[in-house]
Amino acid sequence: MRLALFDLDGTLVDRTAAFADAIATLSADHGYGPDIEHWLLTELADRADRSDFDRLAATFQLDESPGHLWRVYVDRMAAAVTCRPAVLASLTRLKDAGWSIGVATNGASDIQRAKIRATGLAELIDGIAASGDIDVRKPDPRLFELAAARCGTQLTPGDWMTGDNPLTDIAGGFNAGLRAIWVRGRPWPDGLATPHHTVDDVTDAVDHLLTHSAE
Repeated sequence: MRLALFDLDGTLVDRTAAFADAIATLSADHGYGPDIEHWLLTELADRADRSDFDRLAATFQLDESPGHLWRVYVDRMAAAVTCRPAVLASLTRLKDAGWSIGVATNGASDIQRAKIRATGLAELIDGIAASGDIDVRKPDPRLFELAAARCGTQLTPGDWMTGDNPLTDIAGGFNAGLRAIWVRGRPWPDGLATPHHTVDDVTDAVDHLLTHSAE
């Protein structure tokens, strides 16, 4: 069985659009003004975890408990995030072809798993490794190894990593001994090793895996 690992945010799901919607909804529901909404949009732009809401409550002297606000944020993100039907269809084709599918993602465990459940990805994914599981972040090879273990296997030289981040996904995949497919979007850093394949959409990455599965 071949193993295909995927990044989550920016690769399988659109975190950017979901994030803006989630913050707008959370702010409106709690009656937050522009200062708090701007803080949330700025401080949580790249990633968010439970400790961010401790900082939020302390900064603005909020009455709500940080734990409650974090749970609300997780719920709002899960409600807002989407995975395109074309992506789900591509992963179904990959799974039907005998591939094992895993996710290696940076992020808090509860919110990343909430996104996966909400988008229908849970039915197609064999294993998930989130950095919050072991407090290790990509590009550390241990997160890729954990993702493989969660899929019931271990990394082999013929396995693949697909993601949009050149440093965490592509360089990280290389460090873990994987072949790597880059989903264009972010600038490519100078001096970084060239990915094995480059695509404009994750569905194209799946097509490549299916076409070159015998290589």
